[in-house]
Amino acid sequence: YYANAYALNQYLANLGFVVLSVNYRLGIGYGYEFQHPKSAGNLGASEYLDIKAAGEWLATQSFVDSKKIGIYGGSYGGYLTALGLARDSKLFAAGVDIHGVHDWANQLKAEPLADEFHKAPDAEWAASLSFRSSPVSSVSTWTSPVFIIHADDDRNVPFNQSVDLVNRLMKRKVAVETMVIVDDTHHWFRFSNTLKVFNATANYLKAKLLK
Repeated sequence: YYANAYALNQYLANLGFVVLSVNYRLGIGYGYEFQHPKSAGNLGASEYLDIKAAGEWLATQSFVDSKKIGIYGGSYGGYLTALGLARDSKLFAAGVDIHGVHDWANQLKAEPLADEFHKAPDAEWAASLSFRSSPVSSVSTWTSPVFIIHADDDRNVPFNQSVDLVNRLMKRKVAVETMVIVDDTHHWFRFSNTLKVFNATANYLKAKLLK
């Protein structure tokens, strides 16, 4: 999965993009606390601060057009892409969100032992925090165009995560394009679908950011 994403980054660079791949907190190589930060994911999305900081740094560089900074990612990167567009459309001009989580509260309901989760004494607080850590909680400030891609047989992130987000964005008249990968899963078992998704991603970013 990530080897293919690296290849896409190289292709985008070859097209003329300045590509910055962020090793945000939750990643590896910087010790336990970096890999297991407080308030990350559905507990506060603290790792998004690294994505925002990367975008703000790019905006200060003389070789970057600060009005044409895009963002893309798949899976957890899709979640962070959606969060960036939802919270900081003034920073990120367009994005490609590939099978990301958009509503942590609903995602947790689909996890194993979800029924036990709701029995916890702090379940209501946790559900509220999970929602606030989700892109859908900030959809009111989402103005940048987005391309959302998802497979309809995804076993990791339910397909309805993207269906729900698309409906919310359309109601707010945000420019949304979609691609449904039929009869495939989260990790693109068919290599032809990997190529399809990556070509579509590159073409969308070219159309939105290289004009």
